[in-house]
Amino acid sequence: MHVVTRFAPSPTGYLHLGHAFSAYAGWAKARANGGTFLVRLEDIDATRCKPNYANAILEDLRWLGLHWDGAVRVQSAHLDDYTAALNRLEERGLLYPCFCSRSEIMQAQAAPHGGEVIYSGTCKALSAAERAARIAEGRKYARRLDVSRAVREAGVSRFSEESTGWLEAVPQRLGDVVLARHDIPTSYHLCVVHDDALQGVTHVTRGEDLLAATHTHVLLQTLLGLPTPIYAHHKLLTDNNGKRLAKRDGAPTLRAMRLAGEDAITILKQLTESAP
Repeated sequence: MHVVTRFAPSPTGYLHLGHAFSAYAGWAKARANGGTFLVRLEDIDATRCKPNYANAILEDLRWLGLHWDGAVRVQSAHLDDYTAALNRLEERGLLYPCFCSRSEIMQAQAAPHGGEVIYSGTCKALSAAERAARIAEGRKYARRLDVSRAVREAGVSRFSEESTGWLEAVPQRLGDVVLARHDIPTSYHLCVVHDDALQGVTHVTRGEDLLAATHTHVLLQTLLGLPTPIYAHHKLLTDNNGKRLAKRDGAPTLRAMRLAGEDAITILKQLTESAP
């Protein structure tokens, strides 16, 4: 098998060490196997993704020496691809409109362990006439995947996790996920499975915080007739207090480290030592 890996960040900020660790994991996997390492920019959220961050990501990767193969796929340039996949699911009755705001959903129930808010399915119970009436009124809505119906149609799906072997997908973990919003015509879940298949990705190396999402991704792959890569969910880098590195918490960025005089070799050595 020709190994193909990828690093697919969202350009909503500068890269920090946690991102670099994920990029290194994919790069090292490809290089150790004489394979291909791809970079993809998942910039579908135009309200948060910025061109200067996209440029900075590529600059930081070059600085670290994590050179990629081929052109960088920029998701915002391919929205029609995702819309076509979305329509295929809708034509099969696997989507429904959800008119609930995020604040309403969060008020209705507490987030489970991990911080994901699982939608209770309130709008799934609406009749076709009620849905049509709300849409006619101009109500904003998201398009959610009817997971229970999707699972019935797809049957049992499995995926291979490098550290543990074969696992049965349980997409109910995330519930009826949003696949499109009124302001964003697609979602991470749909785009990532579409692009991994399109780009021939054979091994997905990413943080263990995305393991739950993998169960949903495997379901979508089955529904859309796409191949399922081998997955490797690596540990997350943490700060001195044991808290995972995150943009929102102000984790030190690679750009700041570079401006402070740190060199790429030292950082790469740190990433190598952190690798499992």
